[in-house]
Amino acid sequence: MTVCGIVGWADFQRDLSGARAAVQSMTDTMGCRGPDAEGLWLGRRAALGHRRLAVVDLAGSTQPMAVELDGRTAAVLTFCGELYNFVELRRELEGYGHRFRTRGDTEVVLRAYLQWGADMATRFNGMFALGVWDERSQELLLVRDRMGVKPLYYYPTRDGVLFGSEPKAILANPLASARVGVDGMCEILDMVKTPEHAVYAGMSEVRPGHLVRVRRTGVTRHRYWALEAHPHRDDRRATVRQVRDLMADTVSRQLVADVPVGTLLSGGLDSSAVTALAAGTLLRAGNGPVQSFAVDFVGADEHFAPDAVRGDSDAPFARDLARHVAADHTEIRLDSGQLTDPTVRGRVLAATDLPPAFWGDMWPSLYLLFRAVRKRCTVALSGEAADELFGGYRWFHNPGAVGASTFPWLTSGSARYFGGLSLLDPGLIAKLDIPGYRAARYREALAEVPVLPGESAADRRMREVSYLNLTRFVQTLLDRKDRMSMAVGMEVRVPFCDHRLVSYVFNVPFSTKTLDGRVKGLLRAATSDLLPRSVLERVKTPYPATLDPQYEIALRAELARVVADRDAPVLPLLNRERVRGLLDRPLRGPSRPYDRGGLEMALWLNDWIARYDVALDF
Repeated sequence: MTVCGIVGWADFQRDLSGARAAVQSMTDTMGCRGPDAEGLWLGRRAALGHRRLAVVDLAGSTQPMAVELDGRTAAVLTFCGELYNFVELRRELEGYGHRFRTRGDTEVVLRAYLQWGADMATRFNGMFALGVWDERSQELLLVRDRMGVKPLYYYPTRDGVLFGSEPKAILANPLASARVGVDGMCEILDMVKTPEHAVYAGMSEVRPGHLVRVRRTGVTRHRYWALEAHPHRDDRRATVRQVRDLMADTVSRQLVADVPVGTLLSGGLDSSAVTALAAGTLLRAGNGPVQSFAVDFVGADEHFAPDAVRGDSDAPFARDLARHVAADHTEIRLDSGQLTDPTVRGRVLAATDLPPAFWGDMWPSLYLLFRAVRKRCTVALSGEAADELFGGYRWFHNPGAVGASTFPWLTSGSARYFGGLSLLDPGLIAKLDIPGYRAARYREALAEVPVLPGESAADRRMREVSYLNLTRFVQTLLDRKDRMSMAVGMEVRVPFCDHRLVSYVFNVPFSTKTLDGRVKGLLRAATSDLLPRSVLERVKTPYPATLDPQYEIALRAELARVVADRDAPVLPLLNRERVRGLLDRPLRGPSRPYDRGGLEMALWLNDWIARYDVALDF
C-alpha cells in the first residue's frame, strides 16, 4: 500500500527518453504527497514519475514499477492509493500463474492489469488513482476509484497527454498553462463541483468510477462503475445487519498498515462509529488501544454560542466516546494566530492549487490538525461521506430544499454557508452568469440519476437528492481531506466511501434511512451497541469553525493591505465600496464562518492569482 503523488507524460511524436528534467520537475511538485521515496521511468513515448508515502511493504514496492515478459518491458505502473482486497486478489492471481516479489498492493495492481486489462478496476476495493503505460500496445490507461477519494488530473496536448495527482504537477510542464475562463471561475465561486471539471482551461479530472485511454488516435473516456437503482428487498432487521456487517468489514480492512493508524474523532455519530469499530477490531487482534484525535480552538468555550447549525461543542462528546472505547485520545487545540499564519495559509494554497474559499478557516485548521496527528500516526480513518450516504445534512429534511429546482445545499437557509460573492464586482458576477451556470450543471446532474421503475415521486426525489450529494457535494469534502492530509505526508482513509456500502445504502428507501423518525436512524441502529447514549442521541453538528473575533480582525487587516496595493491582482474583481464598508464596520460578538465568506474569497483569490500567475480569460 502506498499513498503518494503520481505524474506522467505520454507523447506519440517526441522521444521522452531525454525528458528527464521536465518529468523530474513534475515529480518534485508531489514531494509532500510522498516524502519517503521517489522514482522516474523514461521510455520513448511515455515517462512516469512517483513520490511515495510508504504504508505497507515499507522496503519494497518501489515505483514506477515495471514488469517484463519474454525479456522485454510489458507495462509500467505509477500508482497512488490502497487496495483493501489486495490479499485476495494476489491469491487469485497466483492461481493464474503470476509470481510476486513484493508484499504490497502495487505489484498486485500491475499483475491485475496483465491479467484483466482495464477490467481490473471492477475487481478493486479501495481508493486509488493510477497510470499504466503499456509498451506492447503503446497505450496509457488512467483509472480513478469509484467515489473519487484519490484525485487524478490530465491535460491533453497536441500529441499526447500530461497527468498528475494534482494540477500543480501538470502546470510544472511547459506544455501547460494556468488559464481560467468563465466556466472555471464559476466552479470556483459556486458550490457545484462538476465532475471532470478541473477549473484550469484544457485540464480535466478523471471522473470517479471512470478510466481514460490515451492512444495515438486520441483520448477516450469509459465508465466502469456508477450508482445504480435496484429494488430494496431487505426488511428492517436485515438492512440494519447488512449495514453493520459492511461497516465492520470495511473498517477492519482499512486498519491494515505497517505504520501507526489512528482515527479522527469529532464526537459525532459518524466518526464515533468508525472509532468504536476500529477500537474493537484492534482490541480483538491484541493491537489496541485505538489512537483518536480531536480538534478544537483556544477560547472555544468563551466564544461558543449555539446557532442554526451548531447546538453544542464537540469536545465533551469526543471524550465520552474515547472513554467508552478506552481510546488513547488526544485533543489538538488551535488558535487564531496559527490559522492566519502566512506560512500556514501559503502551504494550504500550495496544496489546493485553487482558492479554498468555502469554509475558509477550515482548510488551515485541517492542515494544522493533520500536521499534529502526523507526529504520531501516518494513517487515520475518518467519517466523511456518512452524511451524504445516510441523509445527515439539514437539507435532506427541509421540504423547501428537497423540493427546490437546484442543488439542495444552495437553497435558502443553506446557501449562506457557501457564499463568497459579497465583495466581488457586480459587473463580474453578471458577466459570469453564475445562476445560469448553476442551472445548467443541475440539469446535467439530474439527467444522470438512475431510475427505478415504479418508485413513488417522493422516493424518486430523495434518490435524486442522495445522488446529488454523493456525486457533487461530497467531492469538495474529499478533495479538502486529501489535499490537507497529503500536504503533511499523511493518509486519511474513508470507510463510508466503500463502494459496497455506498451501493447498498443508496438503494435503501429514505424512510428506512430515517428509522424511528431520527436523522440517520439506520446508522444509529447499526451502531447502537457500540456508542454511549450521549453520542448516539447527538444531533448532527458540522466540523468546528473558529468563532474568535481575532481571526476575522486579522483577515480584515490583510484585506486592507491588499486593497492598498495598486498591483494586487484581485483588485479588478472587487467591489471597492463594499470592501470599504466591511473594513469600516465594527466587529461585534463572535465571528461566524458564514459572515466571512466574501472576505475569505477575496484574500484567497488574490493569493492564488499571484502565486500561480493565473491568466483570467474573461
